[in-house]
Amino acid sequence: MRVEHLDIPDVLLILPTRHGDERGFFSETYRKDLLAQAGFDKEFVQDNHSLSRHRGVLRGLHFQIPPFAQDKLVRVVRGAILDVAVDIRKGSPTFGKHVAVELSAENWKQLLIPAGFAHGFCTLTPETEVLYKVTSPYSPEHDKGLAFNDSELAINWPFPESELILSEKDRRHPPLHALPDHFHYGSNS
Repeated sequence: MRVEHLDIPDVLLILPTRHGDERGFFSETYRKDLLAQAGFDKEFVQDNHSLSRHRGVLRGLHFQIPPFAQDKLVRVVRGAILDVAVDIRKGSPTFGKHVAVELSAENWKQLLIPAGFAHGFCTLTPETEVLYKVTSPYSPEHDKGLAFNDSELAINWPFPESELILSEKDRRHPPLHALPDHFHYGSNS
């Protein structure tokens, strides 16, 4: 397993190795010690699994605020997504910037998204399944979002907005300039 820092260094790309033969494959998908060496030493407390039946399903951009802020380790076990993390930490040199990575069952990449980032993904194929670990349990009172189509973010989603499938909740999130200061760069969430 390799760990790489992306253009926003706090977001980590995890590259697990797959060992395969005629029977199939084996892969170590999580190693706490290797993530600790890369600077991430938090404990995951909940696993989530989503299925999106159609291409163009957009989930996000989501985050939870303290004291239930979540770090997420995201991977795809069937299909493919464009996974996006947006820095929403006030004072950060990358505030409002994002990274986008294609995660798929084929490329086997994972993305570690720290607290202080809004997260979302768009399915590239039908019948896509996403698994992710989080460091805090789901808390409806602390669940927040950021507008997926905020022009300030300049996210290049893989399909025109008219083709995207979103929940009503995800269509109503505020733009970046209207978000309260939930996260501050350099503080622990």
